[in-house]
Amino acid sequence: MSEQQNLDPVTFEVLKNSFITSVDQMAEQILRTCYSFVIYNRDFSSALHDAEGNSAAQGNQDIAVHVGTLHFTCKDVIRAFDGDMHPGDVYAINDPYAGGTHFNDVRLIRPIFVDGRIIAFSQSNGHWSDLGGSVPGSFDVAAKEMFREGMRITPIRLFDKGRFCKDVAHLIASNTRDPASIIGDIHAQAQATQVCEREILRLVGKYGEGTVKQGLGAVQDYVERAMRQRIAALPDGEWETQDFIDRDPAGNEGMIPIKVKLTIRGDRAIYDFTGSHPTIGSIYNSAFGATFSAVAAGMKTFFPDLPLNSGFYRVFEIIAPEGSIVDAKWPVAVTGFLMPFEKIMNAIYEIWSKIIPERAIACAFNLEYLLTGGRDARAAEKPIFMFYDWLPGGWGGRNGMDGCNVTTACFGTGLMAQPVEGQERANPILTTEFEVLTDSAGPGKWRGGAGVLKTSRMLEAENTVISYICDRERAIVWGIEGGLPSMPHGLTLTREKSGKTEWLGATFSDVAIEAGDVFSRPTAGGGGFGDPLERDPQRVLADVIDDYVSVERAAKDYGVVIDPVDPEICAYEIDATATAEQRRQIRADRLGWLARRSGRGLGKVQGGGNQCARRGAPLCRDPRLGHGRSATHLHRTVSRHVSQTVGSRLAVATQMPSGWAARPPEDGGRYGRCHDRRGH
Repeated sequence: MSEQQNLDPVTFEVLKNSFITSVDQMAEQILRTCYSFVIYNRDFSSALHDAEGNSAAQGNQDIAVHVGTLHFTCKDVIRAFDGDMHPGDVYAINDPYAGGTHFNDVRLIRPIFVDGRIIAFSQSNGHWSDLGGSVPGSFDVAAKEMFREGMRITPIRLFDKGRFCKDVAHLIASNTRDPASIIGDIHAQAQATQVCEREILRLVGKYGEGTVKQGLGAVQDYVERAMRQRIAALPDGEWETQDFIDRDPAGNEGMIPIKVKLTIRGDRAIYDFTGSHPTIGSIYNSAFGATFSAVAAGMKTFFPDLPLNSGFYRVFEIIAPEGSIVDAKWPVAVTGFLMPFEKIMNAIYEIWSKIIPERAIACAFNLEYLLTGGRDARAAEKPIFMFYDWLPGGWGGRNGMDGCNVTTACFGTGLMAQPVEGQERANPILTTEFEVLTDSAGPGKWRGGAGVLKTSRMLEAENTVISYICDRERAIVWGIEGGLPSMPHGLTLTREKSGKTEWLGATFSDVAIEAGDVFSRPTAGGGGFGDPLERDPQRVLADVIDDYVSVERAAKDYGVVIDPVDPEICAYEIDATATAEQRRQIRADRLGWLARRSGRGLGKVQGGGNQCARRGAPLCRDPRLGHGRSATHLHRTVSRHVSQTVGSRLAVATQMPSGWAARPPEDGGRYGRCHDRRGH
């Protein structure tokens, strides 16, 4: 902590909240002036920094993944232009290897001067929908190096003493698929940084330069002091777990582990990623900045009342092996960093759920990006269009409360679900279905939140391709404390000409589609918390009435037998006698119940095709218990994992095998694939 005279409490509180408000005002400016539909739906964040580049304030709706990286990029700009900064300058950077996230997240940074001295920096980060590269949207899952991902912007000057550097800006924009929006968003973000500058100068005029500078340091010291006190009050110890990326497309079969070990010593937390997999041959790698942000965001979830700034970052240390999937170096591809990011966040949720059980939360669904681009044939000139979509899903069940339904991902809860009317106006795509998905939530005493299903049809378009950036098709959303998993992600494509339906899975790029083709994908619900047989039957009944749970799954997942008296008017009744008997039978044969939950039976082989490759073991196709793991493996895993209803993932994480094989589902892609975590 810095050594400085304390501000009086009233002035401190006024400045602390004024700094946050100045950042929120940047957000309001961007929302009113941006060109990009992606940024308009809040894929942006802002920050106020002190003169050294440390974060002093974030906005109230900023994206979790951005906020832990903005101080890195601010400091990189300071290093690049040290001694050559002037009032009216604005700099740009998107370099993930300098602490950023991926190329699409472009940051504009403005120094704030008082009497020729820099006292602060304002920063606006926005996700540009395209930065060039090999596919529309700049997400090519086959990329192994950054050269297929788009334009890397190391620190450059976009405004020189207030003069717009048109040549530099147009050089950047002309290498994208949407240059007009890029130029518009540059001006929107630059103006946002000016809004923050104006507010800070107003505070200087009211309180004086010294007081404002002191306040910028004091808010960081306050958060650091509070966090150290809270960590020191916790028991020292070590906790560890792991989560998985589904696969390495360029490597051998098997899931990709990300291992996390937390050590608390006194007032400090140490996160050690030793043992995590090396970088993989895809865009699903994370540079250090994004890993740092995942740790900050995951840990901050358990301390929601404190502001987030660099004071929070001082209380933890990260050990990330160089060249691993959590510390990728140039030129390794990192555009899909959000996949390891969310695995890290959920692993940290699991660890902190043990340390602070009253805030315990199971795994949340995985953020997914759908990118479709081509020529819009509705207009005579056939302009390029970029359809960039993401969906809400379910968060994990909590200790004493169900998970949040239909909520944006833990990657960034500030994101909005995009309105389909705006999407349809800008793109030749018609949404035919967008609804809450029944039975998508992981069962538990406190169930996970529900996911959604969205289906769209391609209209008049030419030279169009589709890409899907997602995960948890194999390493599905998991429950804790005996709660059960959710369901896999993945996309189904139905060709109009052939009528053929294809399961494309959760990760692919550059697949050609034509007018009339239909694509559909669900998002998973959250994992369950606690034994589903302990859920209040009245809550299960309410879920059935609300279409969160079907009558069939109420009996199979929760042991609650419900009589559909008149579904048309939502009239249902619990059969108390049958429910008591159903739960008694399940408890008496817990493992058999888990194996039979799919309704198809353990070991059911259809024409010899429902087999694990190279093993011949029959498969259980329960959509929440592994989607095709072998009977032998199911027995081993479930007996450790959920059959006693107390088996936290934390206790068994190090025993989980490392690979699954995959095959297309038989139910149209809704529930999943054949997986064997042994890698066969």
